Parts: sequence; structure tokens; C-alpha cells
Amino acid sequence: MPFWTVRRRLAAAAVLAIALAFAWAAVVVAAALAGARDQARNADAIVVLGAAQYNGRPSPVFRARLDHAAALYQRGLAPVVLVTGGVGAGDTLSESEVGRRYLAKAGLPDGAVLALPAGTSTSASLAGVARWFSGRDSRRVLLVSDGFHMLRLQIIATRLGLVPFTSPAANSPIRANPRRNAAFFFAEGFKVPITWLFNR
Repeated sequence: MPFWTVRRRLAAAAVLAIALAFAWAAVVVAAALAGARDQARNADAIVVLGAAQYNGRPSPVFRARLDHAAALYQRGLAPVVLVTGGVGAGDTLSESEVGRRYLAKAGLPDGAVLALPAGTSTSASLAGVARWFSGRDSRRVLLVSDGFHMLRLQIIATRLGLVPFTSPAANSPIRANPRRNAAFFFAEGFKVPITWLFNR
């Protein structure tokens, strides 16, 4: 009788499915724990991860991130705010430039806010941050985004040689919507392993 009978194949498939489900759940829990921590502290730069903008206006999610970064800057936690974000389909302005203009209107000094070159992904945006730090001895960054994003940001930033701390935007509309927030965290159960394996 062959070893891989139908029953054994089904049993092995069931064990594998259960193991994958537990692994996915563990990643979701890890992402939730990372997203619940506010590590706001002194850093060399505050980094705002981009989000959608509409004709030069930050979306509510992006605005919450920018407002949080402005509050951290006003607390004196870093001398500069670096804004990241790409150019959406049909747009002429990058998210990073829209964010820079928003923070300037909010009263932050021009020299304290920089729009980094547009990145097409989170990894590309953080790579731009790492390039900005080129030649600097201290590379402490305070990353601002939504809570669900934090674990992936820490993984990528660490691999790029940055020293990351995270501070989620407390007033984000995503966080205010439990079902939407949970959906983003559930998606991280798949995205974090991909980031871990492929740095994306």
C-alpha cells in the first residue's frame, strides 16, 4: 500500500491548513501589538508615510497622519519632518508634496518640512528616507502612519539601517472604524510575511 493514501493526504492537508491559520493569526496579533504601542521619543527625523490626496488636499487618513506628525514636531521630538508618498493615477502632485504644503500651512517652518522624492511603495518610500540619512551617524526615525502599518514599517526600516520608533496616528478615521481597522489588521497577516521574505 502506498504511504500517501487519500486519507493521509487529507490529514496532511488539514494539518498544514491549521498550521497556516495559526501562523496567520500570530502575525495579526503581532501587528496589533505593534500598532497599539506609541514609541514617541526624541529622534533625528519624524517620517510621515503618505496616503491618498485629492487635488492637493490630503485625504482624512493622510491629514490625521500629518496632524499627528505636526504635534510630535511641536513637542520638540525631532528637528525635521520628512513626508513620503507617490503620485496617484491622474494626479500631478505627489502625496509628499501635498503633505509638505499642508504642514507649512499648519505653521511648521519651511526648513523643518521636506517632501522626499515620490516612492511607489512603502519600501520605496523608506528607501528614500534611508538615502536622506546617507552619511549621518545617527539614524533614529519616528515613523507616523496608521497602527496596522507599524510592524511592516519596523521590519523594512530596520533592514535599511534605520533605527525605527513608531507613533500611530491616534485620530485616524481607520482607527475610528472598528470593522475597517480590523480588516486592515487581518490583511497584515498576509502582508507582513511577504515583507519579511521579500522586503516589500
